[in-house]
Amino acid sequence: MLKSIHAALAMSVITLTALGASSAFAAPLKVVASFTVIADFAKNVGGDRIDVTTIVGPDGDAHVYEPSPADAVAMAKADIVLVNGLHFEGFLQRLVDASATKASIITLTKGVTPIDFKPEFADADAAEGAGTGGGKTVTDPHAFQSIANARIYVKNIADAFCAADAEGCVSYQTNAAAYTKKLDAVEGEVKAAIASIPESKRVVITSHDAFGYFEHAYGLTFLAPQGISTDSEPSAADVAKLVTQVKLDKAAAIFVENITNPRLIEQIASETGIKVGGTLYSDALSQPDGPAATYIDMMHNNIRQIKGAILGS
Repeated sequence: MLKSIHAALAMSVITLTALGASSAFAAPLKVVASFTVIADFAKNVGGDRIDVTTIVGPDGDAHVYEPSPADAVAMAKADIVLVNGLHFEGFLQRLVDASATKASIITLTKGVTPIDFKPEFADADAAEGAGTGGGKTVTDPHAFQSIANARIYVKNIADAFCAADAEGCVSYQTNAAAYTKKLDAVEGEVKAAIASIPESKRVVITSHDAFGYFEHAYGLTFLAPQGISTDSEPSAADVAKLVTQVKLDKAAAIFVENITNPRLIEQIASETGIKVGGTLYSDALSQPDGPAATYIDMMHNNIRQIKGAILGS
């Protein structure tokens, strides 16, 4: 009897040790994403092998975000930090320094062909580290608004996860390939929707210049009173100039953005007689129960809003 108890205890110890080793081995990668779009890409690639913390949450504005102590703690514990780059996250270097993180900082716009931007209206646009006062040309950081670029982000994420977790590499690559096929399908839908809009009606107004890559890729023209960042208000002269151009160009629709105050857009709508067509999601996804809870949902929402406002359907 005593022997059997000892044997049972020994077996229990072996089993618990094995379970502990298995649990330690299977610990998910701690991933910090700078904002919601990147977090969504990461979840699609990483699946249950990663644990994602998002710094700038749903409907948040990364241009003006102020990090919290909890953000610094998350960065300090991270294995990998995924960021957009191109000065999109004005808070990034301060947060990296404050957290003293040893994580790999992965810039997902690596491999993207940047678009240079010269603000037509904003006198003092100021993406951190690249101010545009006086009409200087800067780089547009909103590369994720092109689905072709989203595919580059996804590949960069898969590569980063493979480098950090070789055992999971096949899983990451498989997930990335499956998600890329979904992106391909959405891009086809976006192109078809825009093809259905007469070329003379492909001018729309938004709050700030977040859609340059979308414009470049798909053939719409976006006008905005603010430049590539939201951290400075456009002047009265900028707004008046935009109103004049809108009347000349016969803009077909005007939209608020989820991250900005709608007051300015409502003023322009009133002065131009163009009805506000809805909300576009630019720099952040919606809340989980909203219309743009994922990147794919965001693209569906935006093109549906644009087409509906212009064509009345």
